[in-house]
Amino acid sequence: MLFLVRYSEVFLKSEPVRRRWENTLIRNIKKVLECRVRRERGRIWVITEDENAREKLRKVFGIVSFSECVHCKLHELERAVLDFCRKIGIDKAKSFAVRVKRVGEHDFTSQQKAAELGALILRNFPHLKVDLENPEKTIYVEIRGEDCYIFGEIVKGAGGIPLGVEGKLVSLFSGGIDSPVATWMMMKRGCEVIPVYFDCSPFTDESTLRRAKEVAEVLKEYWPDFELRVVEHGEFLRKVKDVLKEMRLESYTCVLCKRRMLRVAEAIAREEGAKGLVTGESLGQVASQTLDNLMVLDDACDLPTYRPLIGLDKLEIEEMARRIGTFDVSTKPATECKAVPKKPTTKAKLEKVLEIEEKLEPV
Repeated sequence: MLFLVRYSEVFLKSEPVRRRWENTLIRNIKKVLECRVRRERGRIWVITEDENAREKLRKVFGIVSFSECVHCKLHELERAVLDFCRKIGIDKAKSFAVRVKRVGEHDFTSQQKAAELGALILRNFPHLKVDLENPEKTIYVEIRGEDCYIFGEIVKGAGGIPLGVEGKLVSLFSGGIDSPVATWMMMKRGCEVIPVYFDCSPFTDESTLRRAKEVAEVLKEYWPDFELRVVEHGEFLRKVKDVLKEMRLESYTCVLCKRRMLRVAEAIAREEGAKGLVTGESLGQVASQTLDNLMVLDDACDLPTYRPLIGLDKLEIEEMARRIGTFDVSTKPATECKAVPKKPTTKAKLEKVLEIEEKLEPV
């Protein structure tokens, strides 16, 4: 099988950056697919025998679209187009269109060649009608010098830029709806993400960890090196609850919990050479995600915290989760954290948080 692979943002970069990003994209394709690859400016060609190639290419970041195609030389184009029409069953269609793009020096325009090929098809399949607006079948032809590529479908890819070109991040990964989407979004923008799950047992049980592992497996389809790390967090929560109960400040539990998670994630980031953290917070969605609380959380570490969902509502996030394939797994039954207070604070005070943390050290 021969696939024409298209990218977008890579093409806009300077020559050295474009070449580096192309190399990264090709390396990522070969990581998920046994194949041979060649390239021209603006195009990558993938040759493979893998029957699952379409699904694998759909999940490679940096690929905006791709098409399985047939190759021929320019002098063979008319015969090849008719063979392709028979292959796709154009005799059963009522209407068609021909779209031609070309690169190089030719004695014809794209429009002229499209009209010429359209007339050829009509002579051989006279029952057809040309419909440029809503055809039942579309024959695409890309002419590059003396080489021609014929295809009938443009498959949308994951888009974005090649994973790895922007370095590493560490994600606070719960396995719920939000954090996997936030992680996916930063992967789409070229970041290799290290997901970290905080095991809050006994305040959660194995169902929560199992769900996080299953969601991580979904994202592994986009990046084979995506490996979930599990950090023990329950002992800290136990101590937090004891201290806050004594101080009658149980409402601060979630803020203290999240600050500790950020600090641990920051330590992992520094060990891995990562450039920041990722969380699934959306402004105002839950009590811990108010502006006041987010300001207090940002004080917990020095590395930047990226929140790609900050301006999205729940319905928008759920729609993205469905599209990328994590929603069904993220919504499987799992134990909610029993450490969450009945009335979490929405206006945490940094001075009060620092006072509480003095009583918690060392943890």
